[in-house]
Amino acid sequence: MKPRDVPLYLFALFCAAMMGLAIGAAWMVAAMYLHQSAPWLALPAGALLAWAIRHWIRRPGSGAALLAAFATLLAACYFNVLMAAILLAGNFGMSLTEAMRTAGTGMLLALARLGLRPVDWVWYALGALLAAWLAWRHATPRR
Repeated sequence: MKPRDVPLYLFALFCAAMMGLAIGAAWMVAAMYLHQSAPWLALPAGALLAWAIRHWIRRPGSGAALLAAFATLLAACYFNVLMAAILLAGNFGMSLTEAMRTAGTGMLLALARLGLRPVDWVWYALGALLAAWLAWRHATPRR
């Protein structure tokens, strides 16, 4: 790796993180609409993130796969934190931002972890693996 490539890699990591957070927020909206946590949405979230990353990474491979898996797991984490904040806000009659500000990052992460079932971990791992596979594989040439 050349020193001039470091800002490009950092920017790619930043973009993957922002896309993961955006997908996590959209996942939360879908789960609220469905009235359930819907951990199976990790699969479409991972596929969407892999598709997006494949379209702005020049060379597919292990770097794109790592970015896609990272973004998918970040989306799952952010989704669970948002769901914990929504439950706090609903139980205490607060707004979402007030509940997030009052609880703080540590408490929201702890509540999100406590609310996870073993099957949720399986869905998130499958979503990350799907994202990595879709981002890693080489595109088929167009005819």
